[in-house]
Amino acid sequence: MWQLWVCVGVLFLILEIFTPSMFFLNFSIAALLVAAMSCYIHSTTILVLIFCALSLLFIFTLRPMLIKLTSNSKKHQTGINSKYIGMKAKAIEAIDKDKGTISIYDERWQARNMEDFEIPVGSLVEIVSNDSLVMNVRKID
Repeated sequence: MWQLWVCVGVLFLILEIFTPSMFFLNFSIAALLVAAMSCYIHSTTILVLIFCALSLLFIFTLRPMLIKLTSNSKKHQTGINSKYIGMKAKAIEAIDKDKGTISIYDERWQARNMEDFEIPVGSLVEIVSNDSLVMNVRKID
């Protein structure tokens, strides 16, 4: 009997791979747990009831935690340079709308001026935003 439950668990795991919704994973875990329990419990009716109860339990508890965990990891992958926004840096090359370089924490970053004028070398600037690896800055008076 345990072989059947392992096959059901693997089938649900394969379904989860093709539909990454964190839905079929709950059934897979429940089926694998019931497979372990089937060594001690020999009643098919009781095993099916345990499978249904575990599936519902995992859908309402495990699934929200997994969805929250995966959505948080995606948020942290974007905006890696956002920690620099609002910080002050020094212009090490003249900065205009098309080119320029700043230095912050002894790191060189490409920079673009948000204003229409050129920022001279040695000026203090504030990082307003970033586009990938290019910092958008404005001169501090």
